[in-house]
Amino acid sequence: MRFFIELSYNGKHFFGWQIQKKVNTVEERLEYCLSKLLKTSINVVGAGRTDKGVHAKQMFAHFDYKKEIGNNFIDRLNVFLPKNIKVLNIFPVKKNIHARFYAIKRTYKYYLTREKNPFNQDFSWYCFYPLNIQKMNIASKKLMEYKDFSSFCKKKRTNKKENNICQIYHAYWSEHNNILCFTIEGNRFLRSMVRAIIGTLIDVGRNKISINEFVKIIELKNTNFCRLIVPACGLFLTKILYPEDIFYEKKFE
Repeated sequence: MRFFIELSYNGKHFFGWQIQKKVNTVEERLEYCLSKLLKTSINVVGAGRTDKGVHAKQMFAHFDYKKEIGNNFIDRLNVFLPKNIKVLNIFPVKKNIHARFYAIKRTYKYYLTREKNPFNQDFSWYCFYPLNIQKMNIASKKLMEYKDFSSFCKKKRTNKKENNICQIYHAYWSEHNNILCFTIEGNRFLRSMVRAIIGTLIDVGRNKISINEFVKIIELKNTNFCRLIVPACGLFLTKILYPEDIFYEKKFE
């Protein structure tokens, strides 16, 4: 049977989602704990790959297991997992459903604070620059007019040609109590793309570049261009949407 697992995590002490040698990652911890409790080797496939230090309020992954999973398994798993990972749900899905390829929309939020607060530093970026939010929102709307975001993709050390095409559905800034929040929704995102976009929008808000220059950066489609990437601490993967027909009617609670 194929199962989806829904989880959230504080990414501060993880080197991202994906398993890497000799470093602590979310995928590695999840695979280890699942394998121990289910007494068989479990391979977990995530819906995406968050970078080092990035958080997730909602992440999905899938794994295969031959037996049913009991109602109390989630509680047992959460006791075994480190305190910065929480499993929210585990439920069966239809055969061959893939957590990454079947996702139709992903939402990220980035939190930026205008005043220094030692209790917010793990979950937001303290930005002391004066910012023009109106200009940043005008520039944000331009993202929905384009699909090739090569200029906001961190270059990989490979000659393999990458697919840098993404569809952005929404991108906007909001402000409440001196905290700015940037929300962006799209079908997929490139490596470090969201933080690179935010960093460039910050340049717009600081009047370092104009809105027209922001548009030109998009149109350059140049992976060597990638500008200021804001700190990971303020970035959250908040929602992943799937087609309803991939699920069985009954889910494990």
